[in-house]
Amino acid sequence: MAIKSEKIKELLDIYNFIKSDIKSRLDEFKETRANADDKNIFKELAFCILTSGVGPVMAEKSVKAMGDNIHTGDISELTETIKNIHKYPDKASYLVTTREYLKTNFNYALLTHIKKIEDRVVRRDFIAGNKSVKGIGMVQASHFLRNIGFFGYAILDRNILSSLSELGVLNDNKPPSTRNKYLEKENLIIDFSDKLSISIDELDLLLWYRKNNKIPR
Repeated sequence: MAIKSEKIKELLDIYNFIKSDIKSRLDEFKETRANADDKNIFKELAFCILTSGVGPVMAEKSVKAMGDNIHTGDISELTETIKNIHKYPDKASYLVTTREYLKTNFNYALLTHIKKIEDRVVRRDFIAGNKSVKGIGMVQASHFLRNIGFFGYAILDRNILSSLSELGVLNDNKPPSTRNKYLEKENLIIDFSDKLSISIDELDLLLWYRKNNKIPR
């Protein structure tokens, strides 16, 4: 691994330019954790499930189209709602299976349960490794937790991996194929963020901006 100093300088210049916007977005995530009710938390989880493989725009449109019916609609209803919006409308089945699991086992109070898990790795494993939470792995579990105000996770999607490879932080841009490989890459990125004196959460938003010229949600 050979860090490319000229690209790091470019990255830090971008950071200094958008630092206040990054911090504002992280504050929004903190507010979600402080103020959201169970239904909004589930909508955020649904957004992250639907983002996988297609990106946030299609996912956000789908969640908006389903509206409050996302909490009560059956698979056929929700599939019909998003069939002309989402590339994979059958993912509606993931939402219903996950929703009913959360209602049955946690009275829909997912945030309350997550708050009880103090270890950050165990907290993510509860989402990513839970067979009853459908259609979500390490990337989207990290995304979900970040978006509801739990920080300290690397969201290793293709944009972030590509940037980190270009910067010389990672040797390649291949998505990690196992949980342990994900953790290995995540630890490298945390070390890198420490050296920059930028939190891992700020770094994620910065790298996304570098690729897409906007700060994601």
